[in-house]
Amino acid sequence: MLEKIPAAVGHALSGLKAGLEKAVFHAEFPDAPATIALTSPDFADGAALPARFTADGEGTTPALAWSNLPAGTAAVVILAEDADSPTPHPLVHLIAWNLAPAMSDLAEGALTADAPVDLGKNSFLKDGWLPPDPPSGHGAHRYLFQVYALDRRLDLSPSPGRGALLDAMRGHVLAKGSLTGTYQRR
Repeated sequence: MLEKIPAAVGHALSGLKAGLEKAVFHAEFPDAPATIALTSPDFADGAALPARFTADGEGTTPALAWSNLPAGTAAVVILAEDADSPTPHPLVHLIAWNLAPAMSDLAEGALTADAPVDLGKNSFLKDGWLPPDPPSGHGAHRYLFQVYALDRRLDLSPSPGRGALLDAMRGHVLAKGSLTGTYQRR
């Protein structure tokens, strides 16, 4: 969708970015210990996301794996945000919640709207993965994949958005972890 925005518009907006400090990981739960290791066999922390995970490719979710969940973890949340979207707040690309603490990974392509996990609404108001689709000429975007260990399962209505998720998580985050992938449309 954003690939149709002319590169000149992307260049004009290049100074407008939500900012990493507004991502949930930094803004909402700064005191939660960052002790969970989050990795992907598809990209290294800080490296480029392969195009197959974006709107320029198949748009599937990358594989993710996490370890070091603390004792007492009752549920896991996965959240992905674009810290460099030309919006006031990071764009939400994925909300997956109430994952079982016995889970330690998700296969490539596992988080679609028909996945057998609880998914929330991305910024385009659809359940599941919103593939990265930065405007041409806007520069590299940082996609922050986040994992949270909670001390209880969340009681949310189906398809919660970012605000409802954060409200339910407050006071229940035991630990967190993150992995950053970048993508730039040429």
